[in-house]
Order: sequence, then structure tokens, then C-alpha cells
Amino acid sequence: MTRAGSADLPGGGAPAATSSDPDEIYRLALARTDRSAGFYNHNVRVETPRGPVVVRIPIPGADTMDLRIWPEAGVVQAINPVVGRVPRLLHANADPAYQVVEFIAGDVLDTVAPRGKRVLDHVVRDVGELFRQLGQVPLGQLPTLPTDWPTDGDTGAFAHRLSAITIDVHARFRDEFADLFASLGVPADPFEAVLERWQTLSPRPFRLLHTDIHRKNMIIDVGVTYFLDWELALWGDPVYDLAVHLHKMAYQPDEDDTARTVWRAAVPADTAIAWTADLATYLAHERVKSAIVDTVRYTKLITAHTESPAAEAALLDKLTTRLTAAHAVWQTGHTPDRQNIERRVRATR
Repeated sequence: MTRAGSADLPGGGAPAATSSDPDEIYRLALARTDRSAGFYNHNVRVETPRGPVVVRIPIPGADTMDLRIWPEAGVVQAINPVVGRVPRLLHANADPAYQVVEFIAGDVLDTVAPRGKRVLDHVVRDVGELFRQLGQVPLGQLPTLPTDWPTDGDTGAFAHRLSAITIDVHARFRDEFADLFASLGVPADPFEAVLERWQTLSPRPFRLLHTDIHRKNMIIDVGVTYFLDWELALWGDPVYDLAVHLHKMAYQPDEDDTARTVWRAAVPADTAIAWTADLATYLAHERVKSAIVDTVRYTKLITAHTESPAAEAALLDKLTTRLTAAHAVWQTGHTPDRQNIERRVRATR
């Protein structure tokens, strides 16, 4: 969701740091009000004597709706230099928490090719190369896993970790959004069908996953793609990384086929055991997750009246798409209506 590293990141014309001192850079970024925000971090471009940088500052009180196991800075440090085309970490601070990362000049893919548009020819190939490189990062080079993390190859246990986060989101917001969920046709137990399918997953060697490769996390610069935002990186089933990518990219059908082909070419044979069946299972989870999470996120944004009319319309369009996909998983036979969704969302208090 973030835009760190993009050429149009807020910062043009703002006061510049007089040195490359990270604390001074952080103070300048913190004072700024024109921040680009994702769901977990503010991103601010700051000019320094050595050129522009991006400061990533955690958003206080952000709702946690994704599985996170590592500090992002530790992941970015660990993948250098195995994974190329990633903004370099220049400084990380724990208290106060912030990162200073390399600024990448270029365009966010979402501005060049938003959802519904074809991506540039090299993008899918670049994603395939990223998948290949992820498999070359040894676990021992990464931050320490949680002590109770699933053992290598236990895809079922890994999948249950994913759904546990989504189930928790639903539980936390179930009462507040009960009427809205019901009016949108969300089943009382939206995860039943997904949980039943976890037991069918095939064992597969674990590897480093990005889990958030989408149009707003890619910068295009002179025919190459840079990959941003490693805060949701995991150690787990590589088929899940592909599923998230396909779900969030919303490729054209032939692009989707190509993305699957380049992923298969990028991973070894033991990584691709029964991958097509398991990909469908992970995609079902992502569709249900998006319906639950985005109903909450988008409703909060719209009812807070912080978005422009165009931005609100885009959110409602995306929510309609998300709910339509989830209802196909739930097999309710319900076809969400965009006007009804807007009416129900705006009536939520």
C-alpha cells in the first residue's frame, strides 16, 4: 500500500536536512504533514546533502490485519545482496522507531498501469526473478523465527497461522460491523470453507516470502522493477507468495498465465509439488481475507470522510470486486451490488 521510493513521494520543496544525521532527518520527516501512508507506515521523502531519502515511520495504533513475524529492517539487511532491486536500508532506529531507506527515482507501477491495465512487458519477468532470488536467502541469514513457528514443510500449520490472523480480525470487528457484514451477505462463519481445505495442502520446503508484491509496492525505473515494503515477509510455503501476488495484481488472463509460468520456472521441483491445487486453496483464503479486512478498512476510511470523492469511489469499486470474489468461495449464489454496498457502508456508524 505504501509508495516509499517513488518519484512523486511527498517532499518536494520541503526543508532539507543540513546533514546526513539520521536523527535530524527523522525530526524533519516527523514534522511533515504531507506524508504518504500505507496501512502500517508513513513514508516521507527528505532531501539531504547526499540526495533524497525516504523515512518510514510506524503509524501509531494501526490496526493489525496481517501476519508479521520480523522487524522489516532486519529482513532488508538480510536479503542484501542476494535480492537485488530493493531500496537499501541506510539506518534503522528502535526508539523512536523509524527507518531511513534509499530513495528510488521512478514511477509506482500503480500509476503507470493501475488495476485493469496491462503491466509493462518486463514486470512479470522481474517478479519471476524476485521469486528465484527469494529462494536463495538462507534462513540463518534472516532474523530469528518465532519459537513456535511451523517446522519446515508443514504447510498446513503455516496456513493455519495465516487464517488465524484473519479470524482474529473478524472477531475483533464482528460486533462493531455486525449489521454491515450481515447486509453484505457475509456468512456467520466466513472461514469454514477455507479451514477445511488447509488439510489438503501438500508439504513443501519453506523459503523467504515477500507476501505483498503488488502494483503499489513496485517502482519502475528505466525498464527495471524495484520491490518495496518488506514488513510482511514470512518464512513459509512459496505457493502462498504466488497466490497473494496473483490476487493483488488482478492481471489480465494471459498475464496471469505468464506469472504462473515464470514462478514455476523460478522455483525447484520440490517447491512446486501439487502447486496448482494448493494455489487455488490459498487464493480462496486471500479472497475471503480481503472481503473481511477490506470491508473494515474501507468502511473506516469512507466514514471518516478523509478521502476525496474519487478515492471513495475507487474504494467502493474495489470492495465490490472483493466481495464478489469471496461470495464465489462461499458459494452463496449472491452477487454483490455496488449501489447497495455504498448505501450500507455509508450508513455504518
